[in-house]
Amino acid sequence: MDINTRIVNDLVANDIEFVTTVPCKQLAGVIDAVEASPDIYHIPANKEDEGMGLCAGAFMGGKRPAIIMQNTAIGVTINTLVTLTQFYRMPLPMLISYRGELGEPVACQVEMAVHTKALLAQLNIPTYHFHREEDVEELDKILKYTFMCNKPVAILTDATFWKGY
Repeated sequence: MDINTRIVNDLVANDIEFVTTVPCKQLAGVIDAVEASPDIYHIPANKEDEGMGLCAGAFMGGKRPAIIMQNTAIGVTINTLVTLTQFYRMPLPMLISYRGELGEPVACQVEMAVHTKALLAQLNIPTYHFHREEDVEELDKILKYTFMCNKPVAILTDATFWKGY
C-alpha cells in the first residue's frame, strides 16, 4: 500500500470525515487520495487559517476534521490556533509538509523551517516529525491521541518522508 493510501485509510479509520487542504507539491499525492476517498468530504482552502476555520465549522457541526497544509503558513495560523482551536478544545490533526530543510530548492522556505517547531512548542501543540516512510505507523496513535485529549497536533512530514522535493 502506498503512503498516501495509508494516510487516508488511517484518517477514515479514525472517523475523520472532513478534510481541508491547501496546495503543496509534496502533499499532492495525499491530497489526491483524500479527494478520491468516498468517506471524506474534501474542501480545498486558499489559506491555512481559512482551512482551520472550515475545520472548526465542521467540528462544531459534529464532524471530525483534519487539515493538510505547509509549514510555511504556521505564522498566519497562530491567532486561529490559539483563539479558536485551543480555546474551544478542538481536536485538529494537522498533516504538515515541513519545507525548508537540507536540500530545499526554494530559499524563502528555509526561514519558516527555522521557526516552525519553536512556534508549535510555544503554543503547546504536540508535534511529531515523520522522516522515514515507516514513521507513518505512528499516525493511527497520533490521531487517537488528538481526539482523546481534544487538542490540535502537528505531524511534520519532511522531504525525506515524501522521497524528495
